[in-house]
Amino acid sequence: MSEWQRTFVENLTVPPHSQRRRHLPRESTAFQCILKTVEGALINQRVLEGLSEVEYQLRLSLFDLTYRHFFGKTWKSILRRLKAVPGQPPRVVFNEPVYFHTSLTHPGVVVVAEVVAAAKKWDGTHQDLSCGFAIVHLFNSESEPTDLLYHGTPRALLHPLLQDPIESNKYMTVMENSHLQYTLRPHLPLETVYHLLPENTLVSGMQRIPGLLPAHGETHDFFQKPRLMKSVTWYLDKLSIHLYPSLDKFEEELLDLLSHDHGALDGSVFVVQERRLHVGVHNGLCFVQPPQVVVLAPEAEVVRGRVVGSQRKQDSGAKLRTVGQALVLRSRIHLTEMVHHPAFGIAFQLEYVFSSPSGVNGKALSITSLATPTYMHSIRWAVWNPLLDSDSSEVILPLQGGTQHNPSHVLVYKMPPATMSSEEVKEVESGTIQFRFSSGSGEQLRTSMGSTSNVREELPHPKSSPTPSPSESSLPAHLGSCWFHLGAFVFWQELPYSGSGGITHLESDLSCSSPILDSSANDQLQELPFTPVHAPIVAMGTQTASTSTILTRASLARLHASGFPEILDCNKEPAEVVDLSDPVNVNPQREEADFLQSNEIILQFLAFSRIPQDGTATTWPKSIYFTFQFYRFPPVTTPRLHLAKMDPTGTAASATSSHILVQFNKDGTLNSGSPGLQLKYMVDPSFLKLGEQRWFIRYLADHTLQIDIWDGDSLLLVGSAAVQLKHLLRQGRAAVQVHHELEVITTEYEQDATVMSGEVLRHGTVKPIGVHAIVKGRLHLSLANVGHLCEQRLKKFSSLPPSRSRIISSLFSLHSHSAKNICQAQKLADVDSELAAMLFSRLREVSTTFQHTSREASAIRRRKLERMMSVRQLESQDSAGGRRGSLMVSRRRVQHARDLQIIDAYRERIKAESIANMLSQAITTSYTVYATLGSAEFFEFALKNPYNVQHTVTIEVDHPELSIIVDTREWKHFKELTKTVTPLEEDMFHLHDNLMPQVYLRPKETVHIPFKYQTFCIDQAVMIQLKFNKDKESTPPWRSAARQTKHIKVSFKASSGKPIAILSVNVEHQPHMVDQTFRFYHPELAFLKKSIRLPPWHTVPGAPAGVPGGEPEMHVRCSDPNIICETKKMGPGEPQDVFLKVAGGPSPQIKKFFVAIYTDTWLAVPIQMWQFYLHSLQRVDVSCVTGQLTHLSLVLRGTQAIRKVKAYSSHTQELKVDPEGVFILPPNSVQDLHISVRPQRAGSKFIYLNLVDVEYHQLVYSWLVCMSCRQPLISKAFEITIPAGGGKGSNKRITYTNPYPSRRMYFLHANRPDLLQFKEDSFEVLGGGETYTIGLRFAPSQSTGEEEILIYINDHEDKNEETFCVKVAYQ
Repeated sequence: MSEWQRTFVENLTVPPHSQRRRHLPRESTAFQCILKTVEGALINQRVLEGLSEVEYQLRLSLFDLTYRHFFGKTWKSILRRLKAVPGQPPRVVFNEPVYFHTSLTHPGVVVVAEVVAAAKKWDGTHQDLSCGFAIVHLFNSESEPTDLLYHGTPRALLHPLLQDPIESNKYMTVMENSHLQYTLRPHLPLETVYHLLPENTLVSGMQRIPGLLPAHGETHDFFQKPRLMKSVTWYLDKLSIHLYPSLDKFEEELLDLLSHDHGALDGSVFVVQERRLHVGVHNGLCFVQPPQVVVLAPEAEVVRGRVVGSQRKQDSGAKLRTVGQALVLRSRIHLTEMVHHPAFGIAFQLEYVFSSPSGVNGKALSITSLATPTYMHSIRWAVWNPLLDSDSSEVILPLQGGTQHNPSHVLVYKMPPATMSSEEVKEVESGTIQFRFSSGSGEQLRTSMGSTSNVREELPHPKSSPTPSPSESSLPAHLGSCWFHLGAFVFWQELPYSGSGGITHLESDLSCSSPILDSSANDQLQELPFTPVHAPIVAMGTQTASTSTILTRASLARLHASGFPEILDCNKEPAEVVDLSDPVNVNPQREEADFLQSNEIILQFLAFSRIPQDGTATTWPKSIYFTFQFYRFPPVTTPRLHLAKMDPTGTAASATSSHILVQFNKDGTLNSGSPGLQLKYMVDPSFLKLGEQRWFIRYLADHTLQIDIWDGDSLLLVGSAAVQLKHLLRQGRAAVQVHHELEVITTEYEQDATVMSGEVLRHGTVKPIGVHAIVKGRLHLSLANVGHLCEQRLKKFSSLPPSRSRIISSLFSLHSHSAKNICQAQKLADVDSELAAMLFSRLREVSTTFQHTSREASAIRRRKLERMMSVRQLESQDSAGGRRGSLMVSRRRVQHARDLQIIDAYRERIKAESIANMLSQAITTSYTVYATLGSAEFFEFALKNPYNVQHTVTIEVDHPELSIIVDTREWKHFKELTKTVTPLEEDMFHLHDNLMPQVYLRPKETVHIPFKYQTFCIDQAVMIQLKFNKDKESTPPWRSAARQTKHIKVSFKASSGKPIAILSVNVEHQPHMVDQTFRFYHPELAFLKKSIRLPPWHTVPGAPAGVPGGEPEMHVRCSDPNIICETKKMGPGEPQDVFLKVAGGPSPQIKKFFVAIYTDTWLAVPIQMWQFYLHSLQRVDVSCVTGQLTHLSLVLRGTQAIRKVKAYSSHTQELKVDPEGVFILPPNSVQDLHISVRPQRAGSKFIYLNLVDVEYHQLVYSWLVCMSCRQPLISKAFEITIPAGGGKGSNKRITYTNPYPSRRMYFLHANRPDLLQFKEDSFEVLGGGETYTIGLRFAPSQSTGEEEILIYINDHEDKNEETFCVKVAYQ
């Protein structure tokens, strides 16, 4: 629920009586009512028997004595306790101000104040008791102000015997020695917020109203001296409204229903005279300014360029209808009252003006009628709560209609009837409004909802029945009426109040108040220890390699004889095969002493073995591909690989079927070369940074490589596998290889189970969700590490990274006269483009060079030009040519003289700047940092004061990712971590007003300034896919070519503002390691909230729970600043969880981010780096019955181009699509994809549905089908015993009697088709009472046990008629 809708729902009010609304509106009067105390015996002690924790509350409501009508909204004070002082009457002190304004200046309009006692019963439930009420007159100058309390409840004022004057009525009984102390006075400052606060709305002084700033001082009273928030101008352009199915058909049906409602059955018709749109800014309580009214025109008329009159020809009208079927606005809308607040929204109301030339009810208009009667009706409305993060964006909103509340509180044309269409189709059926918005100021309105380029927002339907006023004017919705449909429009009928609104005096039970409307801004809740209501995901990785094999020896022989590339060492000998069962002894010193320092890591994807699923017939993929990331290399997405059956004859006795991986050619045919896919990574000293070899050894020893397996056709995730890399450590051997059979596991999540409030409050309680891990198959993978000599690599890459010294010394010194600075002289025009553009001779040289370059394009043309030049030289030898030559020489001298003057003036102008640049270069020191995501790079800069006087140096850094370590504890931590031996000083820095650190330097003193570079933001350009044909020899592999070098300047300025030293930090970003990958599927445009349990830290086996084990405190940081990521310590010895809250994007967007986990407070080096993928899918909720077919449809919108697409389901046995095969998706079209769901078991389940472009293998649409299935009622139950392991099944028969008197066709289904087959899948029974015998065939089972099989008997529409349960015992 958006902030606007929450505010709107919480502030719905009951309008005044209809007779009051008929009078012309007067000027509103503002009041301040200060409720001070209530004194006296408020309630009988006998009533309080059995109650505890009694507190009192005041409730104020506006009441019309003349018409006996409550209106507005009940205001409630804070609960206060009764104070009893000996010798004085008991009293309750409130001291709360209440503000409101009203234009109903009639003496009969009063405020009713009710005193309510809130207590707790013995069983823990709460009960509210009415203690009495008082009447506060607002405009009755004749009556004396009274503070008396009356017995009873304010509902007694509705009785017809209580007539005005109410105080002198005999039925009103005054409470003795009890009264209410209050102060009522006009409050003129409230007039400044009339546009934000609607009439007859009582608010507390501490209640936040959208559009108001917090109060100054300690009063916290928003309305004592209200302060308004700054407004911003917004513009709406290109506004259009689309109505379903077209504008012509929509208006035709509308006119027919309108004529029918008015009873015009004798030929009288209505015509559309005008289409209006009301646009205004609404703050959740009221319109800030009266809505603007603009006139819309059909798109066909706009395209034509003029308003098409009623006299146009029929053929031209037909042509225009094909041009466009939308209502468009040709002007721009200015909204000057927009405010930086999430509760501010823009409201749209579509209004039609109708006219009847022949009059109403078939009566002709009289001659004296001056104009045709018109009728105005609201058709649709919408409210857009802006995300306010972009200066310009396109917005598409669904239109609303029918009986739900709307900001204008008017009757609205009904919505289309509910059909079989999906929610997306219903959204289109109600119509859409589209526009482009922009902000008029340079400021960007921001909220925590994030930015998006294409905003879609849907207002959910309120659950309470809407009850607007019967009139068509803008009035508050009456909360005590009901609705029913007659024809096109909604009519109303007054009913007794049902308790769904804001007047609590009319509620039948005061203890059952609305949790939203009763909430007060002053109630401060105590935070309890946080416990997630869903089971956390344990971050332990997926299943690693298994030492057992599921293949037979014959299958293994065929696998190894398939012709996979042989892995050889540097001596062309087969690599040594490592046994997985042998223990791995890691010796880092032996790895570092190996003379074969280059490691060639080889991954061979060989085959994939399918494992049949129990109880389900699975459709296996025909092709697969893999995604993974090794070490800090870029992520890899392999090409699609075909699954070729290893045993084409099908003679394999094993239940599993193995398939060899075969590559595709570019034309889609199968590659006839070696099967499988082989990838190589070269890791040598030229790739590794200095000192990184030990990191790489530790990576191979401790880490597992996670591989995701995808269906190459449906683009659905088949599963994930993980392989340990410790067997790749060569330990002095030339080459090693190891073969793995990895279990490919997929995890299915069911919807989160509801947790009762009592369980949530208990510490450590977790209500688990259904998490099922399913083994989908085995991946056959070979890993190898081949050692190579690295001399050639070292010769080729001589430019290795500089030394990793953490201490940087300044190059500047006053006595460094021996330093050599050699530069080669160059022309000024060659180094300065601005000067070159000013020189005429330079332009001629450039022109001559350009012409000469052009002549070199053709050898024949060059020879011809040379001959022509020689002829002209001979002709120039005559006297006339001599005179022309001397004239050219003189002109050239003049041009050179002018160029020299220009050069001299230019040198004088840039002399100061050039000298300053040279001096700046003299004091500049460069340092290169090789940074990875989340890791802090620490270094110190030795800053020396070159002067003989002391200076206070200000340090300025022009990038936030490079920071100065000002905390001594943090500085000490990094010095110990990097083993840097330099002096450590306490309180060395002084933070200036602008938070720039300052350090005091004595004459000629040198101090070490600690710096830390750390980034948590990942550039998407770094995560490019690895190209297999990429030339890796073009650049040094230690340099990341995917991201440019970042330059950061650090200036050390003295008191005069002149720099004494400059540090230039060059940041080279390197790819980072990924320890674990998580992949979540979630509905689009919704928040994903997950908790991930961290693995135990050195957990001792058998240690008691809750005992401190010396585990460090964990810290987490996320690469995306818009994601909430945190961890909380639950207590000593308790597990620690990482909590994530991620905003999903539109479908089928995939959001990728990283989470770094630290064990130190200063976040130096992450111990683990997690990678997350969030797949945003369109959510489709289905409520169905097991065994019964449920139909629904999904909307498909065409892209810009025509596509050949096909729909794929993750559970093909439970979800069918129509069309089932490949079909054409036209561009920019809207059509339905029909799906049929037949669940196999009860409960909640997720099914993934992808729409894939079969030509380009691109994902077009993706849905998350959330099934909630219940089991049908079982009418009969049977038992049968079958011998297990015998290899023979059993044939049985059951009878079914037709309960209907006519002939019926029935269809049979079972929830376990692998255990039960029918003789006939359908049968027909003739008449009523006829019996049919159903033949059953029970399949044998190899294991003993019991199974319950459900037999579904469905009718011709596949709806369940009866369900039989057969309990099978295998013995």
